[in-house]
Order: sequence, then structure tokens, then C-alpha cells
Amino acid sequence: MPSVLITGASKGLGRATAEEFAARGHRVVATARDPRTLDDLDVDQRLALDVTDQASVDAAIAEAGDLDILVSNAGVIFHASVEATPPAELERLFSANTVGSIRTAQAVLPQMRTRGSGRLLFLSSVVGRVVLPGNAAYAATKWALEALVEELAIEVGHFGIHASLIEPGAISTGALDDVLRYALPDDPYAPLMSQRGDVFSSMLTPAEVATAIVDAAEMDSPPLRVPVGASTVQTLTARDGAPFDGAVPGHPPRLVRSRLCEPAPN
Repeated sequence: MPSVLITGASKGLGRATAEEFAARGHRVVATARDPRTLDDLDVDQRLALDVTDQASVDAAIAEAGDLDILVSNAGVIFHASVEATPPAELERLFSANTVGSIRTAQAVLPQMRTRGSGRLLFLSSVVGRVVLPGNAAYAATKWALEALVEELAIEVGHFGIHASLIEPGAISTGALDDVLRYALPDDPYAPLMSQRGDVFSSMLTPAEVATAIVDAAEMDSPPLRVPVGASTVQTLTARDGAPFDGAVPGHPPRLVRSRLCEPAPN
């Protein structure tokens, strides 16, 4: 029975993923900063794990024992223009979303290398490959994660370990209903932010994304990138085909990804 450890399993996608793995017969180790939030999850182990704390990660991995699969799901988000982004908050996002994911992977890799097998699944996002107004900080953490995991996949492949990036669009977990926001006084970027519109006309359910995660974990040779959802595939296809536009005199070329990224009218 394969064993899987999931970070950020207290709610939303992490919880749905724990339930899907358990339903398919895996031994599930669900983790969260406060393990009491896991009490009603029908899994094999419920452990405290804070991905931003090395001692917490080490203790949880030691208590979990042998692990075949890691699902690195824990993360945080806020919305802001780049100018309005507090540097300390940007560091907090990178600590949880990027460094925390790599820290946890580093903790499980020695046993996987010794065994010669394993699966590392990292929750990225469609915004790990395309930026939307107001979402640069979160996107940056995912872009950085994509680079690290792409290199990691090359490195650990020599030891029979697969590393994959799961790239869903917006998920109906409720996490975006009341997102922390930062803005400048009389925010000059408000017109641009309003151009975001309804980028994803239909949100994915946590169950849909959880199914994609477990499907990838059970593949013999999972791909490096797993886009999830039709709108995600459409967005990435449009982004990859976007032209360079250098038509503004006195300014360097810019990559036009969509009309959402055009300057707001004066």
C-alpha cells in the first residue's frame, strides 16, 4: 500500500486530495500547522507540519516513516500591484509557497533515493506560467517553484524518482472569496486591476483537482507539468502563442499575453 504525505491538508484542495488518496487505498499522512483541524479526516496519520519551520518538517517526516509520495500543497496568497506589495509579505509568500515546498521535498528525498523510487507532486498554478494584474507576488512564488522543480526532476530522475508540477486554474475552495489585498492610497492601479474580469469562467472543484493529483501519482511515468482544466489549457496555449510587441516608441519590447495585461486607459 503506497504511503503519501500531504501538506496543507486541513481544508480545501489538501483535504480533498487526502480523501481521494484514502479512497483509492493509499496510506495517507495528512499534515497541517494545527493537527486538530485534521481530526475528522479518515486517514492513517494526522501530524503537525509547518513548511516554514525546518524542525517541524524534520519531526513530521521522521514520524511519518516510509513515504512513497509527497504532495506539496501548503501555500498562501495575497493580491496587490507590485508597487503596493510589502516586501515583508513578499518574503512570507516565498517562504511558504516556494522555500517551504523545497524544504519538505529535501526532507523526503534521502529515503526515496535509497529506495530508488518515489513521487514528488508540487501544487503550482496556471499563474505559475502567466501573470494576471494584482497577482504578481503569488505568481512569482509559483514561477520560481516551476524552475526549481524542473531542475529537480532532471536531478532525481537518475534515482528513479519523478517530480511533477500540478497546474490548475482557479479552484472553488473559497480561498479567493476574501483574499488579503494591499493597495496604494487612491490606488492608481485600480483601473488595471478591474481588467482582470472573469478570467476563469468556470472554477474547478477541489475534487476535480484532487483526482488529477492522484491520477498523476499513480502513473508509471507522470509528466513534468500537469495542467488541470480546459480554461487552464486555453490560457497556456494563448500565452505560448503571444507575440512580442515593441511598438511603443522609447520603450523596450513587451510580451503581450492577453488584453488583460494592456495598460489601463488614462
